Amino acid sequence: MRHAFGSASTLAALILVTATASTARSQESSRAVANGGVSVPGWTGKVDAREAGRGATIADAKFAAEGDGFHVTTGPATTFWNPANVATGDYTVKATFTEPKYMNLNDHPHPYGIFIAGNKLGTDQQSYLYCAAYGNGNFIVRGFGPQPFQMNGHGEANAAVHKASGPGAPVTQEIAMSVKGDQVTCAINGTVVATYKKSDLVTSGKLASTDGVYGIRFAHNTEGTVTGLTLVR
Repeated sequence: MRHAFGSASTLAALILVTATASTARSQESSRAVANGGVSVPGWTGKVDAREAGRGATIADAKFAAEGDGFHVTTGPATTFWNPANVATGDYTVKATFTEPKYMNLNDHPHPYGIFIAGNKLGTDQQSYLYCAAYGNGNFIVRGFGPQPFQMNGHGEANAAVHKASGPGAPVTQEIAMSVKGDQVTCAINGTVVATYKKSDLVTSGKLASTDGVYGIRFAHNTEGTVTGLTLVR
């Protein structure tokens, strides 16, 4: 009986620790970025509605030019785009994302990636779909239509997604989202990790269309660079 009681106590303690850690992560607040805002001509951005409800603005994230690409630092979870970047019909949008120091602004992995199918961006009726990678080997596909919707829950692991060797180490992901016929796919590092029927995405409560603006999506308290953002038809 003593052994059983000890095991139960240990299990209860582990459950409590896990629950506490999970709650702490869900309650992690966004930290405003110094000298924030969008400084790249033609580009703009919008923080998530939940972040805005807490008083955050685009000035609390930073989107700046760096070489031939961009340097992003958040702050609140933010979507960045140039209204001139529009994709229609069949297309692929791709870019390379580098997290120079994995988890340097947070205590657990946060995702970053590409969004497509942006319509009415910057309004409370905006819709878009994004595929984003984590530096721990996971990826997530989600959207706004205008309310958030999930395509693969809270994310899942895939061997194609690169893993950082540890906190502070660099990790790079090549992410591509494609529309072809009735299929929408996400590929990471050259491997298709998710495929959906267009008819399952362009529907009530989800996307207005797969045609639309494309751009970049970063979760809160995350830093990385983006290079080679390209539209291929």
